[in-house]
Amino acid sequence: MRQIIFIIIFLLIQWYASQAIRTLSKNTFLIWGFWLINILVIANVFYQFSTGNEDGNLNPGRNYAIGLMMTMIVPSLVLVFFMFGEDIVRMAIGFGRKMFGSSSGSGIPSRRKFISQIALGIAALPFAGMLYGMYKGRYNYKVLKYQLFFPDLPDDFDGYRITQISDIHSGSFDNREKIEYAVDLINEQKSDLMLFTGDLVNNKASEMDPWKSIFSKLKATDGVYSVLGNHDYGDYVQWPSEKAKQENLQELKNLQKEIGFNLLLNEHRYIEKGNSKLALVGVENWGAGGFKKAGDLSKASDGLSVDEFKILMSHDPSHWQQQVVDDAKKYHLTLSGHTHGMQFGIEIPGWIKWSPVQWRYKYWAGVYQEKEQFINVNRGFGFLAYPGRVGIWPEITVIELKKGKQQVQNQA
Repeated sequence: MRQIIFIIIFLLIQWYASQAIRTLSKNTFLIWGFWLINILVIANVFYQFSTGNEDGNLNPGRNYAIGLMMTMIVPSLVLVFFMFGEDIVRMAIGFGRKMFGSSSGSGIPSRRKFISQIALGIAALPFAGMLYGMYKGRYNYKVLKYQLFFPDLPDDFDGYRITQISDIHSGSFDNREKIEYAVDLINEQKSDLMLFTGDLVNNKASEMDPWKSIFSKLKATDGVYSVLGNHDYGDYVQWPSEKAKQENLQELKNLQKEIGFNLLLNEHRYIEKGNSKLALVGVENWGAGGFKKAGDLSKASDGLSVDEFKILMSHDPSHWQQQVVDDAKKYHLTLSGHTHGMQFGIEIPGWIKWSPVQWRYKYWAGVYQEKEQFINVNRGFGFLAYPGRVGIWPEITVIELKKGKQQVQNQA
């Protein structure tokens, strides 16, 4: 039943969007071509999802099927916006003519070609962008560097460098060369500490099997630490039993140890340097809006004092907003991910920073400051569902801790 509803909605969107093409051209080959492409795209989606899914993972064929479908829908929604807006005006004019009479004619006026031209021109931008996002954008890794200043930073940690990555989603990868390049790029940062903030896989631990040898190369002077994200628990796939699900989670935990990640499960560790130390706190996933709430901040911070300098790893930034900022123990820096920046948006430093995900998450990408505390929301290393990125590129974050008046500085 859901499939039928989906097809009906999809076809209605495409039919309404096609009115822009009809307004500009009466060429039947153009119209039939538009519908042929849409039928092939939707047929491919159903074919890909009806050929078995033994391991519960999205294979590349399904990724591309979803991507192509979204590439058709998003531009069509732009066309629908323009067509619907014009139709409201047309109906208002038609109503006015009927009620009050008009020397310029009667009835609803025809659609204007220049509106359709504008609509198609604007719709071409996300269409081209989403194709580029699948072809190049998903592996267009960017290193973003920040200096964060804290007045109470322990002296020996002045200049301490942390690399953060998040949301690997290994089950979506299909290009070994690009992943090897990205891991080398991470190691080139030569940071003191490396932190991974969750979602190693889409659903199952076995997704990491082809990539273990690559990610085991990640190194940092003081080690690599990690936490779990919502996808790591296997909640989004059917299991033959609860025991099988728990065995998968344990396999994922063992795998992290195997590749050199020190997994923190509602606990903390001290990082020592010279005569100073800072506390690294890691919680399990805690997310608002129906996401798993396994994170226990109180347990993870048991024994820590308010005066100790603390870095918190928590996958979902809604945790920071709802529980961390107001916690009496004060967490100087929180590192999160989860949002992916929706893998779609516009970012021009100093000018604009926008993504539809901001309607869901207040803190969705980059560094934010509240109550003398910072959070960095990493845009993610991998991708999920839509096999691409448009404007919101895969991110490697490098944060340098500095002692001084509290502030954040972006680095080249």
